[in-house]
Order: sequence, then structure tokens, then C-alpha cells
Amino acid sequence: MAAQSTVSTTVTATPLGQTAVASGTTVIVDPVIAKIAGIAAREVPGVFALGGGAARVVGAIRDAIGTTDLSQGVKVEVGDTEVAADVTIVVEYPLPLQQVADQVRAAVAAAITDLIGMKVAEINVTVTDVHIPGDDDQVVAEESRVA
Repeated sequence: MAAQSTVSTTVTATPLGQTAVASGTTVIVDPVIAKIAGIAAREVPGVFALGGGAARVVGAIRDAIGTTDLSQGVKVEVGDTEVAADVTIVVEYPLPLQQVADQVRAAVAAAITDLIGMKVAEINVTVTDVHIPGDDDQVVAEESRVA
């Protein structure tokens, strides 16, 4: 079972027309936090893709059939009040790698803090490749071996 973050809240019941408050818990499972982090990282200019080589191959297949994995390339550890995340990215050439990594770190931290309401322990960013425009688009024409 996936780890989860639990937030307890207390809400009090009030007369009709006023805000009702009831007690209960909110559970946010790890895959949701990873998905939010992945969306935030993808929105950073200069991020070509998330994940390493094998993850990107599987991701390309998922994209082709319309089931994109938004948490691809993101691993999170969730504690009681803090989140740590590891994000793997491919950066577009010729952008400064450290600058893009810093922007990913800031975007993911802001998303976790603002949308989930948890503190960020650390965000580790790994750059696994640099995408050179045109590399993926060029089809190498091979000579036919038969007439």
C-alpha cells in the first residue's frame, strides 16, 4: 500500500446558512503528491521531459495511447509534516542546466507547499540528458537492400 499524508481538521456544525464545521481527516496518498510535483516540473521552461531513458520510452508509449503518467520521473517520500522529492529531468539544449534545475526545485516546492499544504524537506533534481532539437525528428533514410 502506498504511504500517505494525513491531515486532521476540526469543523463545527452551525445553523443553516452558516459555514458548517465537522471533524475528520484528509488523506493525500503519495501518488497524488508525485503527480502534482510532476506537473509543476513539466511547466518549467527548458524541461524537455521527465524520467530516465527507460521511463521515457515507456512514457512515449503511454503518451501515444493517451494515458500520460504525470508522475513519471518523480519519487516522493512523505512524512507526517514534510515531503522530500527526487525529480529526474531532461533539459533542452543550450539552456543552463543548473538554472533549469533550480527553477524545477522552486516550482515543485511551491506546488507542494501551496497545493498540498506540507513543508518541503528537500527537492533533489537529477539531469539525465540534454535534448538537442531535431535529434528526435530526423528520420535516417536507409537504402533498400532489395529492388
